[in-house]
Amino acid sequence: MTADNTLLVQRQNYRSPDFAIDTVELEIFLRPQDTEVRSRLTLQRLNPSAKDLLLDGEGLELLSLSLDGKDLSSDRHSREAGKLRVKDVPEHFVLESRVRIQPEANTALSGLYYADEVFLTQCEAEGFRRITWFLDRPDVLARFTVTLHAPKVSCPILLSNGNCVATGDADNGWHWARWEDPFPKPCYLFAAVGGSFHVARDRYRTGSGREIGLELYVAERDRDACEQALQSLQKAMAWDEKVYGREYDLDRYLIVATDSFNMGAMENKGLNIFNSKYVLASPETATDADYQGIESVIAHEYFHNWTGNRVTLRDWFQLSLKEGLTVFRDQEFSADMNSRGVQRIGDVRRLRAAQFAEDASALAHPVRPESYKEINNFYTATVYEKGAEVIRMMHTLLGVEGFRAGTDLYFQRHDGQAVRIEELLDALATGSGRDLSGFLRWYSQAGTPRLKADGHFAAQSGRYHLRLQQHTPVTPGQEEKLPVPIPVRLAFFHEDGTPARLPDGQEETVLLLEEASGEWTFGPFAKPVLPSLLRGFSAPVLLERGDAEAADCFLAQHDDDPFNRWDSLQRLAQKTLLASIANPGRSVLGPELQAAFAAALSRPLDDPAFSAELLSLPTEESIGQQMDPIDVDGIHTQREALRRALGDTFAEDWRRLYHDLAAPYRRDGRAMGSRRLRNLALYYAMSSAQAEETQGWAERQYRSADNMTDRLAALQLLAFSPDYDAMPLLNDFYQRWQSHPLIIDRWFSLQLGRAVPETLQRAQELLQHPAFSWRVPNRVRAVLSAFAANLPVFHARDGSGYHFYGEQIRHLDDLNPQTAARLATVFSRWSRYDEAHQRQMRTVMEELLGKDRLSRDLGEILERSLGGSEKRS
Repeated sequence: MTADNTLLVQRQNYRSPDFAIDTVELEIFLRPQDTEVRSRLTLQRLNPSAKDLLLDGEGLELLSLSLDGKDLSSDRHSREAGKLRVKDVPEHFVLESRVRIQPEANTALSGLYYADEVFLTQCEAEGFRRITWFLDRPDVLARFTVTLHAPKVSCPILLSNGNCVATGDADNGWHWARWEDPFPKPCYLFAAVGGSFHVARDRYRTGSGREIGLELYVAERDRDACEQALQSLQKAMAWDEKVYGREYDLDRYLIVATDSFNMGAMENKGLNIFNSKYVLASPETATDADYQGIESVIAHEYFHNWTGNRVTLRDWFQLSLKEGLTVFRDQEFSADMNSRGVQRIGDVRRLRAAQFAEDASALAHPVRPESYKEINNFYTATVYEKGAEVIRMMHTLLGVEGFRAGTDLYFQRHDGQAVRIEELLDALATGSGRDLSGFLRWYSQAGTPRLKADGHFAAQSGRYHLRLQQHTPVTPGQEEKLPVPIPVRLAFFHEDGTPARLPDGQEETVLLLEEASGEWTFGPFAKPVLPSLLRGFSAPVLLERGDAEAADCFLAQHDDDPFNRWDSLQRLAQKTLLASIANPGRSVLGPELQAAFAAALSRPLDDPAFSAELLSLPTEESIGQQMDPIDVDGIHTQREALRRALGDTFAEDWRRLYHDLAAPYRRDGRAMGSRRLRNLALYYAMSSAQAEETQGWAERQYRSADNMTDRLAALQLLAFSPDYDAMPLLNDFYQRWQSHPLIIDRWFSLQLGRAVPETLQRAQELLQHPAFSWRVPNRVRAVLSAFAANLPVFHARDGSGYHFYGEQIRHLDDLNPQTAARLATVFSRWSRYDEAHQRQMRTVMEELLGKDRLSRDLGEILERSLGGSEKRS
């Protein structure tokens, strides 16, 4: 059986809704196996020619249906392909329905579901139709009143959007709570929660003097892990007031944490539901990266209150309108809270790893896609991270004041509306007085542009001549590519490493390349200069320099832009590795790279976090992006050889850093950076000729660590070492932390990083472990994502890694199609490998396509990955 041929939803076919829903009254009687939902909708016709009302629904058992208080006979309504047709409705009317749903059987975790003895909802993108019949689309905004009923013992806490206006007890040990949301919202922002929780509370006073109650709902075992989330929320609220003038609009802000959640978090109005990973933290249980991730994701969901909730989407093709803009906002927040340079490096590393890879695969698509079969498949790095980069480019051109003027106008014009990306660009353009229409091409074209830079210094005139050219390669379904506006931040340096001022006295300027090519002349300069291009990664492009070798060697040591210095050193390392992969007999550590590392190690403690970034090797995935075909084994072998060469060459530096940076635990930016640099030193030291001695360092660090960052770093290095038996330490780790699900997720992943054939058998064993559960997405990802990230094992030449992974995707698709589809995207770059690997991957994907009851989610990913034909509406 092949994937279904459901017609594509296409952006060009958008139609305004035929009906508006003014108010929604819901009564939900929560039972794990048998929940009843009563709905009362007040509607009005918008399209005079629309006689029938079509509502969305999925998996609903209809118990009763009435219009204006009268039961509808069977000839007045019908069911058809996920729709309920109510025939011949009046202009204004009230529709009431009763349906039965089964939350406990809802393993897809979409709609209302029951997991870990708690009732939860996830309605984005189209989950509300699994709760009741509705116009499930983002451009239908309504005011909701929700009454939740449940047994008081098992569900003492009942939450929904807005304000709690009444509570009471009922017969048979039940109780109820009524919530009213004063703000119209689309149904994808609806939320309801019922269960038993510990509640951590705090307050926030807004700039206008309003007191906001902050409430964090977690499992009782996690009562001591709430401080970071509440502090992050307070910081985000203050930052949004200061930077964007946006104040929170309800009296309470609620966050619920759960292990059973497909996504990272969801911005439901006033009631955010979070994956526990992005809420819970204490030094004993969370790493420094966890603390930073919590701060970022808490802020992201809070910022959605205005960029996504108060101003929402006309249709799902506009998804980046809220996500790209909000990712940019959370990145800027994190940059202000921490190191701006280190934050930018992290942002770009994630962009290149996920989005550039996506652009280079069969799944390439524009920031605003033109069609989809399953909207869940477009929650992608392109929509989020590349969308954020498009916003960043406009911010770069407009400046802080111009961008703020534009966003102020955007909120003023469109508060309470469902709009398109065009409305945002128009507000930014009007508010700043600058034409931004060319940026719509970034939203409509897939692919990563190539920016070629050629320049030379003319000694006679003292001027530097620069020529820039852009080209975007063909992507699936898009043969023709037009030029896009590319802002290029630029500075110059003299040969001695000192900055060269431009004639206007500035050290930096921004060029805008809008056509296929452009030329600029700078100077005069008294001495020869070399440009630092694309500073801060001012545009999401691949930079190709005519003078790349000389520029990378120079800028890796002298550039004062943190991102460009890091990027230059990364390119030097990649060039060295690619050469050694092509010629395995040559030296893997060339003099240029050795000099760049020596310079980075000359003053490593000036900024330990930046030094740790600077001294990190390119990932195996990033090296593979530079190869065609990708040589997985060659990449792994040569990267490990470079690690050993650096470990031996700078052995005394690693030893000194490791011992000098030992310190009691503190949680501030510098201490976090120092821990990261110390653990990087251990990483290199353990690959040196003194490996046996340094393994002893790691063992002692694991046993004596006063924080999870150091304990986990040591355990990972030992677990990934092919010549070390880490099982006694892994068993010890499990015994210590078996009651903490998030930590045990790490325990599962740690056992799958060793690049040896036996890792496949270990993955099979872990799927049978008593602590493994297919119903918990975090646990599933802990095994399958970690296995796929082990490239030599996943890409084993006999295809065993692919077939194992495909079997798990097949099983998961019956339980949780969203998670199955996301995990299956690792196959999308199959064409970048040699013929043997291609054949194995194609076989697995084709077998999955023949699966009985193949989900729309997984089917679309497989079809697009294989380049299958699409039926268009």
